[in-house]
Amino acid sequence: MIIKEKFSLLPISSLFFAIGFLAIGYGMILTFIGVHLKETGSSNIAIGLINASFFLGAIGSSIFSQKIISSVGHIRSFATFASIMIIGFLGHSLYFNELFWAILRLLSGFAYYGLLIILESWLNEKSSPSHRGKILAIYTIIFYLSTAIGQLLLNIGDQSGSIFFVIGSILVLFSVIFISMTKIKEPILEPFERYSLPKIFSIAPLALASSFIGGFFVGGFFTMIPVFIVETFGSIQTVSIFMTITIIGALLSQWPIGILSDRLGRRRMIAFSGFFIAIVSIGFLLLAYDEKSFYILGALLGVGIFCLYPLAVARANDVVDENKNIIEISRTLLFAYGLGSFAAPLIIGAGTYLFDDFIFISFLTLSILLGFYALSRERVPDENMSVFVNIPSISGAESASLDPRGEET
Repeated sequence: MIIKEKFSLLPISSLFFAIGFLAIGYGMILTFIGVHLKETGSSNIAIGLINASFFLGAIGSSIFSQKIISSVGHIRSFATFASIMIIGFLGHSLYFNELFWAILRLLSGFAYYGLLIILESWLNEKSSPSHRGKILAIYTIIFYLSTAIGQLLLNIGDQSGSIFFVIGSILVLFSVIFISMTKIKEPILEPFERYSLPKIFSIAPLALASSFIGGFFVGGFFTMIPVFIVETFGSIQTVSIFMTITIIGALLSQWPIGILSDRLGRRRMIAFSGFFIAIVSIGFLLLAYDEKSFYILGALLGVGIFCLYPLAVARANDVVDENKNIIEISRTLLFAYGLGSFAAPLIIGAGTYLFDDFIFISFLTLSILLGFYALSRERVPDENMSVFVNIPSISGAESASLDPRGEET
């Protein structure tokens, strides 16, 4: 007789509440920084450098934060990273200097991704192999919805913007309350095996390229599209509505795209996504100054850019053999995704000196290249394909351990 293990959210509800509050604050501040800098007269290059610092901190966190967590424990580490993040938020409201803000963004990125690693490793500790997919799906839904709520909060505030940094700090503190009261056993973090990008490129080149370009799109979306909207429409309300619509479009498209990719294959879906983003980018270039069209194009953009990283991980699962560690490969893909997010504000910020709508020109160019590159790759036989799994657009290094496909490998 087979006894089915019961699935209950109650033991890990505190983790989901913490994730929700963090994502609301993260989404609000990440979008607001570029808007506020533009309103204060900063150049697009300076805005790109400051926003890129956040993702540089994220890359550093994926390398170094595990040692901190392993040495002092999850709860102490969570309190430490949360404190650093709050210091970063409140520091913005104390003194404005572009270099100082870049340092604060670096610290915030390091702390935020450290917090994600802690929460994801805890979720993994409480996940049985049979329930891991459900927990990852709930994590994905909470992340997208919370990030969308963060965009709506942009509609409140004063001209100075100080209230946003205060609200962001309060939200992080709420997450600390839930974690401080948790009774969940602290897991032991296994050392990360270091994979080189050239090695992963030789194993799964399309997956690596899709991860980097997907990171470029999402990083550019959060950091530089708000700047373009302020330049074009001069309204933070337009920023708020556009960002919310795009993120909701991303959430609603995850499952249909997953079903299609299981039927048609990742190669075709990555190619389709690339060409779809190219068409949407052309739409932005032609209709960017019409507000209603801009919102519709935003929803379509969310459908295209947020699915690339999950498709990349699925492609890697399809092509690696059983002797490879898919968890470590997934972490390397996430690292490439972070590099793309880091590169986006730097390249787009500099490119706007050539063209005002350079962000959509860069999206158009990269998406076409990705589409044709995907079609040039070898098709994976149906019997070798894994099952698509939805993954949050912003994940920590431990999200790979939550992927149920890792157990199968």
